Amino acid sequence: MANFPFQRLQTDLASLISKASAGERLPSEPDLARRLGVSRATLREAMRTFEVQGLIRRRQGSGTFVVGKMPVIEAGLEVLESLETMAERLGLEVTVSDLHMESLPADSETASGLEVEPGTPLTRIRRVMSEESRPVAYLVDTLRAETLDAGELGPDFRGSVLDFLLRRGDPVRLSRAAISAIASPAPVAKALQIQRGDVLLEFVSKLYREDGSILDNATSYFIPGYFRFHVVRRVRV
Repeated sequence: MANFPFQRLQTDLASLISKASAGERLPSEPDLARRLGVSRATLREAMRTFEVQGLIRRRQGSGTFVVGKMPVIEAGLEVLESLETMAERLGLEVTVSDLHMESLPADSETASGLEVEPGTPLTRIRRVMSEESRPVAYLVDTLRAETLDAGELGPDFRGSVLDFLLRRGDPVRLSRAAISAIASPAPVAKALQIQRGDVLLEFVSKLYREDGSILDNATSYFIPGYFRFHVVRRVRV
């Protein structure tokens, strides 16, 4: 019975959200907490569940908004493909925004990630990917400058470094990724228009050439409610 009040709060919130129109702003946290008879901390904890499901979106300084029903991007992790390719296969359209490309020398951390010497010239590409104008993912790729110069990505760049490398004919072999659920860092939260600390799926991956060298070191952040990843496994024989 200890969890009953919290479950009732979630039920009340679910009812409130279901009755609201897409894009509608919910009452402010103080007003909503007072109306539901809970603390703001308890309210935030309950609302986080709905945000992870993609039903609401909290924007710093603006409030909490109801999100209309949105198609889920579903993909098998055993296949190496870009977010754009996933969306195209499902008949969805994703767009790139907040594109930032910079040249920088490798510090000790990035040098280790790419297995290069500190000071090696690098190219870093950051961008937000959106579906129906809603930010759903934040992608960061870091490569050697000799592999990819920021000036090579023209106006037709749709956001996928993987697709660019494949079209160019680079000898891409495989990718290894570590997947975690994390609390959103402030810069990523701002880019995705969510609250700092909200739950994200983080993919930290390395893209390898056929000779085993690292081609790209990438970190991708996904809002969980908009993605469904799965893995097909077979019995070893």
